Amino acid sequence: MGCDVRVSGLLRRNLQPTLTYWSVFFSFGLCIAFLGPTLLDLRCQTRSSLPEISWVFFSQQLCLLLGSALGGVFKRTLAQSLWALFTSSLAISLVFATIPFCRDVKVLASVMALAGLAMGCIDTVANMQLVKIYQKDSAVFLQVLHFFVGFGALLSPLIADPFLSETNCLPANSTANATSSSHLFHASRVLGRQHPEAQPWSNRTLPGLPSQDGAGTRVSYAFWIMALINLPVPLAVLYLLSKERLLACCPQRRPLLLSADELTLETQPPEKEDASSLSPKFHPGHEDLFSCCQRKNFRGVPSSFFAIHITAALVLFMTDGLTGAYSAFVYSYAVEKPLSVGHKVAGYLPSLFWGFITLGRLISIPVSSRVKPATMVFINVVGVVATFLALLVFSRNVVFLFVGTASLGLSLSSTFPSMLAYTEDVLQYRGCATTVLVTGAGVGEMVLQMLVGSIFQAQGSYSFLVCGVIFGGLAFTFYILLLFFHRMHPGLSSGPTRDKALGMESLESYQR
Repeated sequence: MGCDVRVSGLLRRNLQPTLTYWSVFFSFGLCIAFLGPTLLDLRCQTRSSLPEISWVFFSQQLCLLLGSALGGVFKRTLAQSLWALFTSSLAISLVFATIPFCRDVKVLASVMALAGLAMGCIDTVANMQLVKIYQKDSAVFLQVLHFFVGFGALLSPLIADPFLSETNCLPANSTANATSSSHLFHASRVLGRQHPEAQPWSNRTLPGLPSQDGAGTRVSYAFWIMALINLPVPLAVLYLLSKERLLACCPQRRPLLLSADELTLETQPPEKEDASSLSPKFHPGHEDLFSCCQRKNFRGVPSSFFAIHITAALVLFMTDGLTGAYSAFVYSYAVEKPLSVGHKVAGYLPSLFWGFITLGRLISIPVSSRVKPATMVFINVVGVVATFLALLVFSRNVVFLFVGTASLGLSLSSTFPSMLAYTEDVLQYRGCATTVLVTGAGVGEMVLQMLVGSIFQAQGSYSFLVCGVIFGGLAFTFYILLLFFHRMHPGLSSGPTRDKALGMESLESYQR
């Protein structure tokens, strides 16, 4: 009870900076989920094929990783952190405003690379600042970050949905040869030579190529609306800069945002578990990959130590990669045969997916204090495989596509923090588990989106679900190997259950 009073007091004293850091994660969520439902319109706008537009996802995810590393440069002072957040959140609004003018897929990929850098910087800096403010009490505040990410990811597809085009289009014939001219923007119409029934559709589309600009103009309104909705976020950061006297026009003062709170915490008697909860390893994941993985850190460690790192990273490579790929291509899959869902109805699928990811994160908070992380990962991975198998069996059922999307969101929601908590507990908070797993997850999002996009284009829409089953099966296989290496590891004695729960609460903040 006393802890709740103290935490609420901290929140009241730091309400403005806390709300500001939460709001920048709304920008993060807004930017992470809009590509999926607008994919076909962006292909029409840039007149590109599915493999070509997949490079847009790749560039965003690659630069998100680079931005996360770059964000660590700005952690030294509050001024650097706030200016980095201001620049990044403003860049996201500029990206939204610029996308409608990108008529070439390479230009669009470059713009999304800028968005990825901004998102990565936000991810690192906002997490660090909240940890600095609330220290051992930061877990609950970090949890709220995911609701703002989820809220932004829910909102952007809903904003785009009214402006999505209901018509199909072809790449410009001036840039297509005899083979590629048959590559339509929907995968079920890519395969084979032009059918008799396809020729009238093609003839209708070609004279309508100027209408592609019209379709792009309609979806342009969605991007401009998102740019305006996001605009208050950099303004909120700018206001916090002025309040902290960090603007050139304001008198300078010592930028200690937490001075009063630190004084309050210092005057309180320490709790029994303060020593462990305030350990530098309690909030892992902010160290540089190269500084973490130095030779001196691995002297005398068994081979199972490295095997646990690798297999855990491979599990998250698959699960986080599936999260990115499903969010990106479920809309394209839904509008293809045999489902042929209307474009506007299909536009709700990414929102449903992210909505149940957010709901799953909420449910996992109380569940994680009673269920072991290893059990939660097992349930999650089995749920992913079972859902994709069911989607494959009922691939012609539109209703089950929505049910399966919700189930998949729940299954993937807590995989990342559960795996982090489990791996750190097995290794007794030694090594580079968090750094390696975060890197593996980010690389998985990059690679699987590119791979699924290429296979989708080459083999048709049915391959989308087959890829899900294969990658889900690989995730399950790597998890079984992880359990095997855990058995081999000499440090089998796990930390206290309470430490598991605390690690679970804090590490969930790094889920995407």
